[in-house]
Amino acid sequence: MMVKSQNGSKLSPEIFKGLRDLIYDKSGIFFPEAKLYLLEGRLTTRLRDLGLSDFRDYFTYIKRVSVQAEELIKLYSLITINETYFFRYPKQLDIFDKRLLPEFISRHPDEKNKKLKIWSTASSSGEELFTLAIMIRELLGKDVSNWDIDLKGTDISERMLELARQAEYGHNSFRGKLEGRYLSRYFKQNGERYQVNQNIKNMASFDYLNLRDINSIRKQRGLDFIFCRNVLIYFDREMKKRVVDAFYEILNHGGYLFLGEAESLHGVSSSFKVEHFPSAFVYKKE
Repeated sequence: MMVKSQNGSKLSPEIFKGLRDLIYDKSGIFFPEAKLYLLEGRLTTRLRDLGLSDFRDYFTYIKRVSVQAEELIKLYSLITINETYFFRYPKQLDIFDKRLLPEFISRHPDEKNKKLKIWSTASSSGEELFTLAIMIRELLGKDVSNWDIDLKGTDISERMLELARQAEYGHNSFRGKLEGRYLSRYFKQNGERYQVNQNIKNMASFDYLNLRDINSIRKQRGLDFIFCRNVLIYFDREMKKRVVDAFYEILNHGGYLFLGEAESLHGVSSSFKVEHFPSAFVYKKE
């Protein structure tokens, strides 16, 4: 089977397999044969931008050592879905806000041990991590200054990371369950855009991290919460196991792992305990 792109070139099974294997080797993202059309559609734009006539030329291009690192960054932005907005998945966030975070805070009454470390593993343009920052500041109030809070967002897309660092958003980022008081309290309106206030922006940092790099995952030690929502869907089972095992290593005992609402660790890991709530479930390291 061959797929014809908008510029008339065809993605052959041979080139598809070569590109798929390269992407998997570099990122852990796996494209089954059923997603040949998806990969072809995403890459058509790059062929046009680079002035290349067909996918074979692109495959030759991306294998060049001199351009590969930079081109892979552009490729990751094309093949991953950066769907995010503030207060996405409110059922999970309610569990974090009303149950897990208050319990965590109550276990740390000693001012010398008030530390909270959270990792958003695919932070995209930052809305998820800033949502968590708002929730934490709301709950802690004035006591927030007594805490050592480390909120880290990572992503495979440099373009998304730059947007997260800018922390400025349009109306599309506010289509979730966002109370009006949050908008007035934690954002500054600038025309049609909203800038995150500095006190929230200062709570978060954003860096590049490829989940394929297990050693880089293991460096993120001492975590209390990991948010890895809608990420495992890109991996095959072997890659899922490697990543989840690494998550288990770096979580503190009693720490929690949040996955996407349609994701589970069934057949991937039995190390975590599933904690069921009326509206959702999360994974705990006991």
